[in-house]
Amino acid sequence: MEQRGARLDCTLQELTISSTADSAVVPGSSATLELKDRRLVCVEYPAVVRNEGVMLETLGGEQTLSSMFSNPNRRLELRFRPKDPFCHPLCGNRFPSSNLLLKVRRRVRKTDPTNVKMHMDFLGVIGTTYKFQGMADFQCLAVHSENGKESSLYDKIVLRKSENKEFFEQPYPCFLPPATFSRLDSPVDYYYRPDVIVKQITTNSKSVIGLNRARRPHNAIFVTFNETSIPSQCLEAAKKNWSRISLKEGDRLAEENLRKMFESRPIWSRNAVKANINIHPEKLKLLLPVVAYYMVTGPWRSLWVRLGYDPRKTTDSKMYQMLDYRIRCSTKHGYSLSDLPVKPKRSALNYNLSITVNKTAPPPASLTELPAQALPSTSEAAVTYQLKDSSYIFQENMLPPHRQMFYQLCDLHVDSIRELINCNNGSEVVCDERDGWCVIGTTDLLREIISNMVKRVIRANRPPLPEAPQKHRHKRQSCRQEDEEADEDYEEEEDDEDDDEFHPSEGSENEMETEMLDYMTEEQASVAEETFSADLS
Repeated sequence: MEQRGARLDCTLQELTISSTADSAVVPGSSATLELKDRRLVCVEYPAVVRNEGVMLETLGGEQTLSSMFSNPNRRLELRFRPKDPFCHPLCGNRFPSSNLLLKVRRRVRKTDPTNVKMHMDFLGVIGTTYKFQGMADFQCLAVHSENGKESSLYDKIVLRKSENKEFFEQPYPCFLPPATFSRLDSPVDYYYRPDVIVKQITTNSKSVIGLNRARRPHNAIFVTFNETSIPSQCLEAAKKNWSRISLKEGDRLAEENLRKMFESRPIWSRNAVKANINIHPEKLKLLLPVVAYYMVTGPWRSLWVRLGYDPRKTTDSKMYQMLDYRIRCSTKHGYSLSDLPVKPKRSALNYNLSITVNKTAPPPASLTELPAQALPSTSEAAVTYQLKDSSYIFQENMLPPHRQMFYQLCDLHVDSIRELINCNNGSEVVCDERDGWCVIGTTDLLREIISNMVKRVIRANRPPLPEAPQKHRHKRQSCRQEDEEADEDYEEEEDDEDDDEFHPSEGSENEMETEMLDYMTEEQASVAEETFSADLS
């Protein structure tokens, strides 16, 4: 296929039921075809196709097929009832193939059946094939059965337009469709055997119910705000794990750079580390416990602190405190959710069923032709894992990359914020568990300042409203002048009240809890959940 002008010699043998051993060669069954560089995708449809439009509709349409093909790990979904929102899909697996697609036309003369001519055309090469090898699983129909009669519920439970209050207060039969029936769509043999882990757990353990696989320990040290001592050395297991995988020169260089970072700055967030060191995230999980410990509660929660450094005993650690900031948007704040160009880190709208993603099969290899000028050099082709500076630094006239951010006070590059933080320099007395070495209530004021800055940026980038019709313009201008003269003294006060209404939430510990669970065993995870609940209360 790589050579242009290549030709394919093929011969078709007509298969007939005959008792004779010799079969005549059909004229035109042998041909030499020119190979065309045309890649095709084959879908082995598990039904008889009589209408191509209906068939494409059951697969989601051409746009859905293109998106499925672009993701090698996605399985092709087939819904026999595409208009039914409760239809359970049948998933097809993706396989690499090297088949040829030929178009064969067989023409027989009516007066002489032995006079047969065949014509062949080469259409392309099938490089990918989707096969539906699983079961269709159970199907759920929105049907209500009563007195031996069945009635459809689709018109009652599927909302096609906005309804009033009386519509939802009407009595309807109970219909609770399951989210999914099974996590597998192919039969497997399960050999029941006693669980050794369950036998080792005592009856007093809290993790007996819902026991999952044991988490791989990364040997990190967790310290709460109320603990009296802090660790000065890492665990011996952490050193062994890191020495086991740090075999390349780049790994040892990353360790040296990380130690220099913690010498110049004793407290770092994980995003800040990722933005300053180019290292694989899985290796970073093993490297961080070697040089630092993790703070669970207090003003430095979710941050990594250098071993032997206690931020509760020095006021210099005030600049490294953590600010958990989250954006709340509403129309009363001057913009809606659609106006906010900041996307959430996780969205329930992109949720996929477990059977629609093939996580076990590796993606098929694909070759991309690049011109000679576009080929990168050895240094440019190196993979980078570094984040952008905006992932942990906040500046004026910018929007956070996510709706929830963990900022350190030293990474807030705003003059008004730095003045508020340094207003009590030299007069710090007690380290508060919520505001640290800052004045009590500083955390709320910092969130308010950042929220006002975010609101101004959103309003400045918002497109202008359409102009009013010409006939109402003079009337509106006269009314506006009267209002400005009457309310001239209250204009500034109303603006201040509007700013006071915008209050961000206190934030959540979800991301910090997720990061902690990466380093925990099951027993440590249960203890951490109790710590979280006590800290939040």
